[in-house]
Amino acid sequence: MSDAGAKAVLRHYLDGARDALLWKLDGLSEYDVRRPLTPTGTNLLGLVKHVAGVEGAYFGEVFGRPFPEAMPWMELSAAPNSDMWATADESTADIVELYGRVRAHADATIEALDLDATGRVGWWGPGGEEVTLQQILVHVVAENHRHAGHADIVRELVDGATGVRPGGGNLPDEDQSWWVAYHDRLDDVARGFRPDH
Repeated sequence: MSDAGAKAVLRHYLDGARDALLWKLDGLSEYDVRRPLTPTGTNLLGLVKHVAGVEGAYFGEVFGRPFPEAMPWMELSAAPNSDMWATADESTADIVELYGRVRAHADATIEALDLDATGRVGWWGPGGEEVTLQQILVHVVAENHRHAGHADIVRELVDGATGVRPGGGNLPDEDQSWWVAYHDRLDDVARGFRPDH
């Protein structure tokens, strides 16, 4: 596969994760995109803010093309997890628009460099680690899909919406009563499981 072909495949998977993550915010109130739904505080808007910081750093600083806007929550000196939630001064529109600018900057880096172009990840150990654009693309695709998966679960907890795109797309097309029965069947099996069987 050519460099351009490989880059196009990686961009396809990166864009899929990006779009899925943003779709999880659609139609929700400021409260619902912000509210923590796990004991560790996972929330939809925080996931977008985190991914904006990740892409800004990996496709910016790593390749000597720093994203021009400050993201203090990504500094090593930032308070723990400050990249995983939106402050009272950051609206959903603010975070989504920031991510749009980060995404454009990241895409420009991807377009400008060959897959074997090298950069350095300063936060990967003493002195940093030399990486290629291809390695960083794979890393960020994996990172973004991991967080899109988190968003799948959180959005389902908010209002029951599921799938990778509007209308679902990756779950059986069954009605609510089927899902309730399915859930109950799994719970019965879990409660009745004995390791000696």
